[in-house]
Amino acid sequence: MNSDIDLINSLRDELNRHNYNYYVLSAPTISDYDFDMKMKELQRLEALHPELDDPNSPTKRVGSDISNEFKQIAHSYPMLSLANTYSNAEVTDFYMRIRKALGVDFLVDCELKYDGTSISLRYEDGRLVRAVTRGDGEKGDDVTENVRTISSIPLVLQGSGYPEVFEIRGEILMPWSVFNELNVERVENGLPPFANPRNAASGTLKLLNSKEVAKRKLDAYLYYFISDDEDYSSHYENLQKAKEWGFKISDASKRCSTLEEIFSYIQYWDVARRELPVATDGIVLKVDAVEQQHLLGFTSKTPRWAIAYKFQAERIATQLKSVSFQVGRMGTITPVANLEPVTLSGTVVKRASLHNADIIAGLDLHIGDSVYVEKGGEIIPKIVGVDEEARKSGVGERVHFISQCPECGTELKRMEGEAAHYCPNDTTCPPQIKGRIIHFASRKAMNINLGEENVNLFYELGMVKNVADLYSLNFQEIASLPRWGMQSAKRLAESLEQSKSVPFDRVLFALGIRYVGSTTAKKIASALQNIEAISSASYQTLMDIDEVGEVIANSVMEFFANEQNRDIVNRLKEAGLQFAISQADEQASNNLEGLSIVISGTFERYSRDELKQLIEAHGGKNVSSISSKTDYVLAGANMGPAKLEKANALGVKIISEADFIKMIE
Repeated sequence: MNSDIDLINSLRDELNRHNYNYYVLSAPTISDYDFDMKMKELQRLEALHPELDDPNSPTKRVGSDISNEFKQIAHSYPMLSLANTYSNAEVTDFYMRIRKALGVDFLVDCELKYDGTSISLRYEDGRLVRAVTRGDGEKGDDVTENVRTISSIPLVLQGSGYPEVFEIRGEILMPWSVFNELNVERVENGLPPFANPRNAASGTLKLLNSKEVAKRKLDAYLYYFISDDEDYSSHYENLQKAKEWGFKISDASKRCSTLEEIFSYIQYWDVARRELPVATDGIVLKVDAVEQQHLLGFTSKTPRWAIAYKFQAERIATQLKSVSFQVGRMGTITPVANLEPVTLSGTVVKRASLHNADIIAGLDLHIGDSVYVEKGGEIIPKIVGVDEEARKSGVGERVHFISQCPECGTELKRMEGEAAHYCPNDTTCPPQIKGRIIHFASRKAMNINLGEENVNLFYELGMVKNVADLYSLNFQEIASLPRWGMQSAKRLAESLEQSKSVPFDRVLFALGIRYVGSTTAKKIASALQNIEAISSASYQTLMDIDEVGEVIANSVMEFFANEQNRDIVNRLKEAGLQFAISQADEQASNNLEGLSIVISGTFERYSRDELKQLIEAHGGKNVSSISSKTDYVLAGANMGPAKLEKANALGVKIISEADFIKMIE
């Protein structure tokens, strides 16, 4: 008895902690499968001990993403989660229970289970009036202003025949293409990448600045229509009507009348989902007839008429050999698991990111553990659990997150509300210094002929301690270094000289100001025109610039408040770099104004980067993926077949390099 009590209390505490990590911090430390297994075990134990009933048990709630930063709104209808299953046998059990309970024929709607963050939308007289997160199932956060920035969610409905008042629910998602671009930008700015699109979408929806939300290009699929109007009697048909009103409804849904049809659907999408533009993690099965749904009813937590079948990610066990800690150019500390090499989804996996201290603590890792590795979203390797049985044979010491920088020994800091630790010593911490120099010299920044290996060499020899030192290098000394020579030294000197003509916005980006990526740097440079105006800009002046929010504004001000940074900028000015918008940087024409252009393939006259600059210089907009809003695809040799097919399917005009040149002349 006492052991059961202890286990119940332990599971409640653990599940509450995991709920907080998942819904509030958007930083889960456990796989969905392991969470569900722990929840089932707690449900089993609580059923054995009804005397231990607790209204605050995690089995009595859906989980919570409620934030104190948003107003809480009560749901008109409870927003419950679905029971999860991982086997065909459990799907069969669900189907047979429905058949027995109803005693008549019924249809089951099969839908893709999108892996995002849940939302409930309320419409009145055909207009969006409120968007609320799942929260605790009874109430959630009012995120209406943020949701209004999502293009796939209609603000005003089209057509007619919709109820005066109704709700429609679905999933807010971040497409893979946007997710990958965002992570590239985060790494570029010295920030840890998001673990998966779900966390990225959840975190984005809770941003306090809707302008920042709009930049993230979120998407949404809607899958559940709620109305008191009796005319809406079929779940499947309700969604088809919703599509006519302007809602984004999945075309993958299918009504099935037999178990065989259901299993065929599951089997097909377990493979085909990998080609989808957004993340999915399973199949949802719903009884189609709304009247039958009402007859079946609900448990305290889940509907009896629906269930979620979760896909099993490919998982393999291997040994944890060690954990190392990497320091990024912005000081972010990233723990990395070093693994016994193992083949997973066709590639050899040797390392896996552990993301942060919470992940490590949640896994309770020990050196020598047999760990389970999955590929998150079939792409990123991650450790999702430990084989505790194997641990009985003996393992090494427990893994602890470090308290000091592994490179300079500085005490690490962790900002409130953030998952990552960082080293605040941005002046003398070697990886940060070298990282900033590498970033400064990169192709997107100053395009200096200097790779990572040579930056490390120059730093270790004491030749370069900051980016300004690059412009006072002794090229005779460089020519005498191993694997160098006069020709190599000459090429470096020439690229440094050429960098002095790099436009101001790229110089601003090259400085490596935290959170200021290439696009933001262009916006700030265009708005304020010169470095003096930027360095002395007030908080409000910065906030008034398009795409600049609170975080970026504070970061810019902190950068220029640092005396060492100001000294480096002054030295770069003396070296001849561009620190003001020149006449040549101004927009060349408005020939492409309002046009969105995707570049694909290779070109004869211009590089892809040069073409992007030309598009922007003539008022156009570069976009990475083809959609119905794309005006042109600028196609060169070896254009991707997938892009060609999509362009043709959407009727997007394809133009050549020669066509493009005529457009801007």
